[in-house]
Amino acid sequence: MAFKHTFTAQLEWLAERTSTTDRSYPKTHHISIQGKQSIEVSAAKAFKGNPSLYNPEDLLLSSLMSCHMMSYLYVCSQHDIEVLSYNDKAQAFLETHSDGSGKIVEVRLSPSVVISDPSKITLALSLHTQANKLCFIANSCNFDVHHEPTCASK
Repeated sequence: MAFKHTFTAQLEWLAERTSTTDRSYPKTHHISIQGKQSIEVSAAKAFKGNPSLYNPEDLLLSSLMSCHMMSYLYVCSQHDIEVLSYNDKAQAFLETHSDGSGKIVEVRLSPSVVISDPSKITLALSLHTQANKLCFIANSCNFDVHHEPTCASK
């Protein structure tokens, strides 16, 4: 049986042109979710956005990293693996075309995990595949999500 969950967010943007001859729109906007701190978002610097703000590509990559980590911690708990730390340095690759369209074509996650039991390193590394299958965000993407994990024990 499938369960449906609804997530709701609100976006607010106001035109703040600097002159009447300026035909471009500012990219900065606010996203709010009830009960949570709102975030200020812009386009990436390459697309004339504010480089000091998060952009949709940053947020997509962050969502993938976060969801994979939570799925990974879940499968580790199912296999009695004690995770002591988890770090990831991920990359998203965006292709753009001359007509202005584009898309993320690949993401590479590079999780670095430290576990307590050195005898479970091989199993811990293999569980990234299972975590990817459980990751809601990865399952929603139309591009490849690759994993380049490392694992050590302490």
